[in-house]
Amino acid sequence: MEEYLGIDVGAKSVVVCVRRGGRSIRTQTFSQTPEGHRALIEHHAGRPAGVVLEATGVYYLDLAVTLFRAGWPVAVINPRSFHHFAKLKLSRSKTDGADAALLAEYGECMKPALWQAPNEDLMNLRDIGRQINRLTVTRTQAKNRLHALRAKSTTLALLIEDEIEGIERLDRRIERLASVARELILQHPDYQQLLNHMQQAKGIGEASAIALLAELAVLPRELKSAQVTRQAGLDVRLCQSGSSVSKPGRISKAGNAYLRGALYMPALSAVCHDPNAKAFYETLQKRGKKKIQALCAVMRKYLTGLWACIKLNVPFNSNLLFSPIHAKKP
Repeated sequence: MEEYLGIDVGAKSVVVCVRRGGRSIRTQTFSQTPEGHRALIEHHAGRPAGVVLEATGVYYLDLAVTLFRAGWPVAVINPRSFHHFAKLKLSRSKTDGADAALLAEYGECMKPALWQAPNEDLMNLRDIGRQINRLTVTRTQAKNRLHALRAKSTTLALLIEDEIEGIERLDRRIERLASVARELILQHPDYQQLLNHMQQAKGIGEASAIALLAELAVLPRELKSAQVTRQAGLDVRLCQSGSSVSKPGRISKAGNAYLRGALYMPALSAVCHDPNAKAFYETLQKRGKKKIQALCAVMRKYLTGLWACIKLNVPFNSNLLFSPIHAKKP
């Protein structure tokens, strides 16, 4: 009889529920450590039919990799998907054990797609890219504070000097991480080639290309462009029902915020410097779309082109993304 395991992952412990024959038979807790992960595998001698856990923060990753390398069929699901499943089952309790049992039932009922552990170097590159992203946001905040301090003639010179020192320190940290990322990419000629392909896009420099490569390269190559769009949370969520409810479509944002953020500035630059993107952007506005809606559409187009670079190992070509009809003068 097939066994399904649901694992509720926490910062200090993981709760495992075993489901067999349509019912939960036992629940156990293991420590969130390499020793605890090994104990989990040793305790379940037989290979389960499926193991389901949520992609919650960073805590799931080490466990998912350990189970994958042990040969277990691991499925890492979107927390929102599990949330809707819990609502469907009319679940009222919210405990670690109850969540683990629901995850096991999710695996038995839904048979989610299996997860594959990414290449370790790619994971390191992604971690570096995300740290650069966080430091860049912090630096922007610091520059805004500096601008505000300089706007007052009564501001102490010490405060301005302190803010400048903080910005310079952030510059050094960002450059050090970018240097490590470049060295990591240079060790793999295929990564360097993909980086060069992505930089063919207007608005994508080295920093943006590294951030985008770090997020896209860890995705399974068999994904289609629409699935990658959902990964980034750029898919359009419609809200229409009957004759009285018809709200404007919005992007779902149920995806990778780092990937979505890394696309924003390149798309903003593209609508100024790429003729195809600019024509598409302006056409959407003439049709009544707001600027941010048109920009999100350009982000989706760019993401499709970048995924083609990754999947097909070809240079970015905006001529293949945008219809030439947009560029025609009225």
